[in-house]
Amino acid sequence: MMHRLKNPGASSWSYRKKRIRKSLPYYVLILLPLVYLLVFRYYPMLGIQIAFRDFKVRGGIWNSPWVGMKHFELFFSSSASGMIIRNTFVLSLYSLLAGFPIPIILAICLNECRSQKFKRFTQMITYMPYFISTVVLVSMIIQFTDISTGFVNQIIVKLGGRSVNFMGTITYFRSLYVWTGVWQTMGYSAIVYLAALTGVPMDLYDAAKVDGASKLRRIINIDIPYIAPTIITLFILNTGSILSVGFEKIYLMQNSINTPISEVISTYVYKLGLVNFNYSFSTAVGLFNSLVNLCMLVMVNAISRQVSQVSVL
Repeated sequence: MMHRLKNPGASSWSYRKKRIRKSLPYYVLILLPLVYLLVFRYYPMLGIQIAFRDFKVRGGIWNSPWVGMKHFELFFSSSASGMIIRNTFVLSLYSLLAGFPIPIILAICLNECRSQKFKRFTQMITYMPYFISTVVLVSMIIQFTDISTGFVNQIIVKLGGRSVNFMGTITYFRSLYVWTGVWQTMGYSAIVYLAALTGVPMDLYDAAKVDGASKLRRIINIDIPYIAPTIITLFILNTGSILSVGFEKIYLMQNSINTPISEVISTYVYKLGLVNFNYSFSTAVGLFNSLVNLCMLVMVNAISRQVSQVSVL
């Protein structure tokens, strides 16, 4: 009897050892990215404390004096803080509202396209701009909108209008930034929605056709509800980066005329941290940006969980 009681435990332990030995290569594969994350992602986060110190390069992080919330107070008390936060938020919100629905519409239109040749051609044309570098894209914007030689102004003049100095006018900066970004990324962003649409059962379309549903009705009642979890997930992730406006494109498009609306947190941090060597102050501003994004991500995720039972956390 005692032998029977001991035997299950021994066999259970030997079974576990066999499973561990069998799965060892997978544990090793998991270990590699974990080490990468720990060494190159989490360990450098110790540098966040620069925001709470008066960092000196010679002394290093640990020997720099602790100043607490000094740099945060300096940022919020400065005259530029309100303008920078407002510019970042407005530009991010504009990009989200303009750029988020267009890939969804493009994916639905491509999904409804019955000509495979036209579908592939359209996909190629809309994907290609994504691989244009930021430097080339901004150069194209400057060349195309040039007041004297740009083809956009040439078209305006031929239609009876007057040349417009797009890059030298505050009014057009945000629209140029947002809509050129939409043009560049809409094809690539539509891939996720196209992949989700391929999973819609054909039986649903057949049943809708039998019931006499039009294409628009099928899109509203079948396609959109089916890809709704994907839409919500990507919307949450995009909202979580509401204050993370790309640095390179804005910095390259920036000039002395449009600075009042083009100066955002990322360009401000670059000028302070790398140009003026004020590392502690720029780290504090960057940390504030990250905390706002984290709060937005958690808040939108909580709302989504309550409303649609879809969340990313």
